[in-house]
Amino acid sequence: MYFCSKTNPLDFLSFQAVHSALLSGQSCAGAAVEFFIDRITAAASLNTYLGIFEDRARAQANLLDQKVKEGKPLGRLSGMIISIKDLICIKGEEVTAGSKILAGFRSAYSATVIEKLESEDAIILGRVNCDEFGMGSSNEFSCYGAVKNNLDETLVSGGSSGGSAVSVSAGLCHISLGSDTGGSVRQPASFCGVIGVKPTYGRISRHGLIAYASSLDQIGVLGRDIEDTALVLEIISGPDFYDSTVSPLPCPSLTAHRQEGAYRFAYFSEALENTGLDPEIKSAFSDLVLKLEKAGHQVSALDFPLLPYLIPTYYILTTAEASSNLSRFTGILYGPRAEDARDVEELYTQSRSRGFGREVKRRIILGTFVLSSESYEGYFHQAVKVRNMIRRDTLRILDTHHFILSPTSPTVAFKLGERTKQDPTAMYLADIFTVQPNLVGTSAISVPLFANKAGLPFGMQLMGRPFKEEELISGARVLMGLVK
Repeated sequence: MYFCSKTNPLDFLSFQAVHSALLSGQSCAGAAVEFFIDRITAAASLNTYLGIFEDRARAQANLLDQKVKEGKPLGRLSGMIISIKDLICIKGEEVTAGSKILAGFRSAYSATVIEKLESEDAIILGRVNCDEFGMGSSNEFSCYGAVKNNLDETLVSGGSSGGSAVSVSAGLCHISLGSDTGGSVRQPASFCGVIGVKPTYGRISRHGLIAYASSLDQIGVLGRDIEDTALVLEIISGPDFYDSTVSPLPCPSLTAHRQEGAYRFAYFSEALENTGLDPEIKSAFSDLVLKLEKAGHQVSALDFPLLPYLIPTYYILTTAEASSNLSRFTGILYGPRAEDARDVEELYTQSRSRGFGREVKRRIILGTFVLSSESYEGYFHQAVKVRNMIRRDTLRILDTHHFILSPTSPTVAFKLGERTKQDPTAMYLADIFTVQPNLVGTSAISVPLFANKAGLPFGMQLMGRPFKEEELISGARVLMGLVK
């Protein structure tokens, strides 16, 4: 029996229950860790965890229980069990970005977000599966195999943070950290029925995050409870000496802020007609708009002529940045190398050919093409111009509205293997609603509100104003209050 006295083992699924038990003097952090390790072992078929940091987690739990016994003050995250996407570095632990090219690599340092979590007594339990280097919308492009949706193991979990989403949805942790380049936190959150938030670019340090597209990447948070999610987001936010792109603006309390008066919502009417939107999702969205209006909020249908250019702009820019960022992986410093190569060029070619997966190779080739001297002006330079236009027009809308409302994804979770054999653009179009916040650099959250007739969940997305995460969290509470 490993649960602490007067505690139902299932209470460990609630961070607030564990945290309250610790504050009341019960030394149960170690029991909580063992509870989640057992659950992870039982759910091995989901292919979620790539590694459980058993020694590390038990040591952290023992230190926390000792603090309880000695009456020492506890951190705000004491007792919280957290999983980490396999793109975020933890000192001494393996991190591979879901790729063969980093097999066996162990980080020499911890990401800033990890240090901030551990400083508040959070327990890092393990690393979870993801699409290779964060490139994918279904978590089928990991060298470790696909992550299965715990709600139906024949379905995808969403990507690229599918392992993070499933670890939360299946009750294999309290909170998970993912990364979001164009929806990689929010889309799997929608598919798995959990909360997924991407903060404003520069709100959270990217130090220790393996880069995909540096001008769009952001670490995000997935959780089941909005208050737990907000607390973690607040704690990992703020300036960092090691990341010059982080804003010096302090992060306000995200748990204390509450709605003041009615909000102004905007949505794009053409997005409901020309994006392959599932009829059930469209109907739920329309019902949500009516509920918001009935509750006294202002909801405006707007035109956004740049909508058709979101996906092309996003993929031109991200593949270009990926081509540059991934050039460091040559078999020289990281991971396995081609020992049978006869010269340096062959070493690079063979190591990269064997180490990178199909989707990563596709994006590197596309990125190299758009950056070539023949294509730079016609593709990359034009995409930069269009991105600036998208940012300008989006921020104009957010000057007069608190949020832009949309579905998170055009569909619910689809079948494993259903889209991997199609034209890649069919998969890319799944990001139609989620890429805009990354291109603009503003915040967004996917809120789990609905399920279709088959019982599959889908979320709604709020895009918020830059560095107004407290407002975004409050808006999410409003949506969750309307749909119970």
